[in-house]
Amino acid sequence: MKPSKTLSIAILALALSVQSCSDYFDVGNNPNLVTAPSVNSLLGSVTHRVGLNAQRYGSAVSSYVQYTASPTSGSETDTYQITDLSTSWSQAYYGMSDAYDMVSAAEESGATLHVGVGKLLIAYQLGLVADTWGTVPYTEAFNKVDTFTPVYDSEEQVQETIGQLIDEAIVALGATDATIALDENLDVIHHGDVDAWLRTAHGLKARYLNKFTKKPTYDPQAVLNALDNAYESSADDMKMGVFTGNNPWATIATNNLGGTLGGWLSTNFINHLNGHTYGIVDPRISRITDATVHGNYVGTPNGGGNQGNAANTIHDECYISTNSPLTGNTSPIFIMTYAELKFVEAEAALRGGFAARAYAAYLDGIQASMNMLGVPAAEAEAYIKEPTVGVGANSLTLDLIFKEKYVVTYLNYEAWNDARRHDYAYEGFTMPIGAVLSNFIRRIAIPNVELVNNGGNIPGQEPLDTPLWWDKP
Repeated sequence: MKPSKTLSIAILALALSVQSCSDYFDVGNNPNLVTAPSVNSLLGSVTHRVGLNAQRYGSAVSSYVQYTASPTSGSETDTYQITDLSTSWSQAYYGMSDAYDMVSAAEESGATLHVGVGKLLIAYQLGLVADTWGTVPYTEAFNKVDTFTPVYDSEEQVQETIGQLIDEAIVALGATDATIALDENLDVIHHGDVDAWLRTAHGLKARYLNKFTKKPTYDPQAVLNALDNAYESSADDMKMGVFTGNNPWATIATNNLGGTLGGWLSTNFINHLNGHTYGIVDPRISRITDATVHGNYVGTPNGGGNQGNAANTIHDECYISTNSPLTGNTSPIFIMTYAELKFVEAEAALRGGFAARAYAAYLDGIQASMNMLGVPAAEAEAYIKEPTVGVGANSLTLDLIFKEKYVVTYLNYEAWNDARRHDYAYEGFTMPIGAVLSNFIRRIAIPNVELVNNGGNIPGQEPLDTPLWWDKP
């Protein structure tokens, strides 16, 4: 089902009208807000918010993964300067607050399916903030403790909480005694399909477990076990396509063409695809971005700014494109895909010693990505048969898996987790021009909204090139 524009507007209005009962993010006594929304009304707000947060966080870190670059030389995002992500922080907590309220109401009424969705989406958004800042409030957030200044949980504690929430979500979604069905119109991710939510829960569990490859407790078999119950095809993808206007990525692209510069693609990413780095042109490049006026594909160096026409009036570098299935006006925001999970499988299987399974998943992931982007079968087949791509099960390496997954996770926040786990060891990946850090960025500074409102509880902040807990051996 594709939601109508009318439904889009209704969902957004609903999202803005829902009153969170949390203390930490209490928005006050606004008489225009719904103070006791139904669980399905909350379902609309919760699923809508999580999609927007997926894009918001993907955008926040896209330059760190060098998918994007600023047209202005020395920009703060390109060069690892301290930036203020107060809006991203607040929106994730608003999303979690709505989900927490839905879980609380659902537990009172026996709506176990809503409990499952709510806990799963709390886990996902808690992961966004924890993987960005490391230590964040959770135990004393929401209605757990009556305070506006919650303490910060340790990095390890937050990660353990995420895992617990996912497991609890799987149990709740598997219950057979739910008193209320998921509303297919208000659920703007899986449209009321419980089996789809269960597959997504197992997929998020696999993604979560695979993040700990540097820790001694990493268990590749546990990752594979979760994947056995996750996505079976791209039809299962976790995505959200309800907007009052266009897809936010498309809005960036449209604004860029109108003179509000943004969405310029990095030299590193373009060279990853155009044959410069690997000596082979990836046919997905023409389905991701548009060729320049010169008929070629040219990126912008991170930290270096616009390298072409000084007035920025000629399309001689590549940008996010409204012609791509990933960033078109009506494209959904992809939160997690079958193609991505095939690379999670390939990595876990390779680390676990299952070379044949790893290689099959690797090839399936490339093919799923080609299909998703509409690459003609002959072009996809030619690429996969290239000796540097179709290397055979005995020659598959983690570097190859990460190389191909980098294309699949284009503009997805998860790409930054991968980059850090892989120590930014992509071919041709270099520090930005004029970077203020000595090493690649690993975390972001606590935002101003917390410094002002909860500064007394903020732990001492580490340099931005300090690895997070899960990123340390």
